[in-house]
Amino acid sequence: MFFFQGLTMGLAYVAPIGMQNLFVIHSALSHSLRRAVATAFIVLFFDISLSLSCFYGIGTLLNHLPWLKVVILGTGTLLILYMAYDMISQVPDALTLKDQPVSLGQTVSKACIVTWMNPQAILDGTMLLGAFRITLPATEAMTFLTGVLMASGLWFLSLTGCVAAFRHAITPGILRAINILCGTVLMLYGLHLGYTFVQLF
Repeated sequence: MFFFQGLTMGLAYVAPIGMQNLFVIHSALSHSLRRAVATAFIVLFFDISLSLSCFYGIGTLLNHLPWLKVVILGTGTLLILYMAYDMISQVPDALTLKDQPVSLGQTVSKACIVTWMNPQAILDGTMLLGAFRITLPATEAMTFLTGVLMASGLWFLSLTGCVAAFRHAITPGILRAINILCGTVLMLYGLHLGYTFVQLF
């Protein structure tokens, strides 16, 4: 149950079209499959490092600052519901990503930037994973996190393969459908967090 919860949460969090996904899509559209897969693994590395930091960093603070639990649950509920609304209402533009291939070093640096130099990603990750860590039994935290990390790997590698294989068939409508699905899942999780927040009082 907790693994599946982490898997679905991870997919809903990572799948919407954002900086990381556009970077992976760009690579799959403009590079060989081998290079695109390498790029996906590089992005995955930085994404996992961010997820681990968000998940365990906020947990350490919560052990020393119990009142922070209320703040995170309340803020996290509002943020997740806003993210869900934003995803559902967002209409992606056509894929017009055209650029020259870059070196492996440039790929690593850009992957780091779109992950770690993106304040919104850090904020969302901290609130999302940190808030859900509060609701998990201590013995199931690793099971949930494994699901989240597995979701990242499945998504980035699948995204790369699908874009490379069907690069001429991907339309804004497909991207729109992905955002609606993921936004709906996040909406349900946001409501769950809100229920947990209300229970504290």
